[in-house]
Amino acid sequence: MCRNTVLYLMFKTGCSKMDAQARGDFSEIPILDVSALYGDDEGAIRATAATLRRYLETIGFLYVTGHPIPRADVEAVREASKRFFALPEQEKAKLKIDKNFRGYLPFAGSTIVTSSVATVSKPNQSESIFFMHEVGADDSRALAEKPLQGPNQWPDETALAGFRETIERYVQEMGTLARKMVRAIALSLGLPSDSLDRYFEQPTTFLRLLHYPTQPQEEGLFGSAPHTDYGFITLLAQDNVGGLEVKNKAGDWVPAPPVPDSFVMNVGDILARWSNDQFVSTPHRVINRSGRERYSQPFFFDPSMDETIEALPVCVPAGTQPKYGPVLYGDYLMERIDKNYHYRKKKAAEAAGA
Repeated sequence: MCRNTVLYLMFKTGCSKMDAQARGDFSEIPILDVSALYGDDEGAIRATAATLRRYLETIGFLYVTGHPIPRADVEAVREASKRFFALPEQEKAKLKIDKNFRGYLPFAGSTIVTSSVATVSKPNQSESIFFMHEVGADDSRALAEKPLQGPNQWPDETALAGFRETIERYVQEMGTLARKMVRAIALSLGLPSDSLDRYFEQPTTFLRLLHYPTQPQEEGLFGSAPHTDYGFITLLAQDNVGGLEVKNKAGDWVPAPPVPDSFVMNVGDILARWSNDQFVSTPHRVINRSGRERYSQPFFFDPSMDETIEALPVCVPAGTQPKYGPVLYGDYLMERIDKNYHYRKKKAAEAAGA
């Protein structure tokens, strides 16, 4: 396992999960080398999964290193992102986010009203563009107008040559890493490695390219307000500006500074729910007062929209009931999207008044 004198979190021998949770005193984000997940050494794979479980139970955040995704591919996406956000507003507006949640979200286009960790009244100080799992216009899901099922919107190749190729290569690489983490999570719970695979046969994925201009000092104003993520796992590539902070159980905001060749991974709400809260969906936020532009590229890997998620039996102690009832992932996700994104709320209001 990687050790870093600044970032490596020491756990005392014999410290139980409950002790760590009760302390709530993590002050750094741990690092996990996942290179074993790409090999065939079963012992090394299980050891990695065991360490992963400890981090997901006590912190909900970690840095993932040892993956084979080239730095050049990560940086190519960042450069593509910068080129897109540098376009004139009228050009970006041609890709304005559509009913299928694909496309450009203008600056201050979302307010996280569903946050369970803060009362949020001011919009996020960012602009972004979303690319989801590709669904052709002639796909049966698109023809049936199922939620979030349709083709992505792409910039004109004459304006941004190579943009789509860069994004699609990266999404494929991130999908492979995410599936490795799904299997490690299954193993960490004592399940067969492939036991969760069926929930991700048609995964719901989002690559969100984000641009955070430097923001003024203002009460309640954030690049991204305090929140937890909706889904299964997030894998985030940061630039070197910083600004991401994670809330520990003592209520302190812990910086998650950039670490070269790493992804920040965190538990989303649906994984916490699936694990009966054994895994922790930890609040986090972004504040960019650096005086520089910040660019990030979170990749969200979630179950299929038509899968029902209910507490895994292995996570429900004998003699107790699950904390949550079963939920159709698509219904769960759309409720949050409809509440947090201004363009969705506007459409809903228009439909109600029709």
